[in-house]
Amino acid sequence: MTLPVSVRSLLSLGLTLKGFFQAGAGRRAEADDSPTLELLQHAQEARRLGRNDEAATHFRQILQRRRDHLGALRGLRDLAAQAGRWREALDTQQRVLGAVGSTERSPETEWLAAIYYELGRAEVARSNAAGALAHFKSAARADRFFLPAALALGDAYELTGDHREAVRTWERAAESLPALPLLARLERAYRQEGRPSRMIALYRAAIDRAPDDLALAVALGRVFLELEMLDEAADQFEKVEVRAPGSAVVHALLGAVFERRGETREAFEEYRRALQLGHAFDWPYRCEACGASAPMWQDRCAQCHRWNALRPLGA
Repeated sequence: MTLPVSVRSLLSLGLTLKGFFQAGAGRRAEADDSPTLELLQHAQEARRLGRNDEAATHFRQILQRRRDHLGALRGLRDLAAQAGRWREALDTQQRVLGAVGSTERSPETEWLAAIYYELGRAEVARSNAAGALAHFKSAARADRFFLPAALALGDAYELTGDHREAVRTWERAAESLPALPLLARLERAYRQEGRPSRMIALYRAAIDRAPDDLALAVALGRVFLELEMLDEAADQFEKVEVRAPGSAVVHALLGAVFERRGETREAFEEYRRALQLGHAFDWPYRCEACGASAPMWQDRCAQCHRWNALRPLGA
């Protein structure tokens, strides 16, 4: 099962989290005594050198002195996440949530969602769909804008054979999160159910909520094309082309429209443009955290390993 948005994404795995950890530690530095500061410095240096066991020892020594020290708690959480010890990461993150102020709970609850999500993925790998459902539900409750959890929760319902609840899950999520990967799940479900008008309404409603998202506009045009509504498809793609003249996917789909109309010369020209631009049938994505490009949506950035950070270009 492929487990696939929140502009608040501050999550990453392993050493890429170092900056976030240091920011949290820095806010408390003035209140730390000299021995605590020394232990923090030793822990940070050990992490930099890849001596994670030594870093964990220093963090635990800090917590013996100050049970709710955020820098040490976050450091232990990050180390557990880096090693894939998600149960340990969950226990530590719950302690973090008990220690942070209200202004910091947003990124920390997103961290909680990511940990529950990874626990759910582990259950899927064990073919334990019921166990995965529980974790994905917890992830969705922790952060309703955490797209990977919304997708995975519906996927898990599908694994249990509950197609209706899967669709309901995705529909509820799409009301506040009109993201293309989520809408693609619903489109597939409506196609299987023979509800073409619902496919069109799905993307029109999403575009109303996110009018600047060109990926959604292209998706609507693609549905028109699939349903042989060629005039509507051409009109949709041409509107997007005005706003994104260098889009390979738009030229490729326009070529498909002209081909189905029997307009061979125009189709050839659009296909030629698409091939020159590359990745003709993929809408490109970019990580909002590190700027890395990706040919399609993924739950985590392959470059910086942050969850829930890929956004469609033009959105």
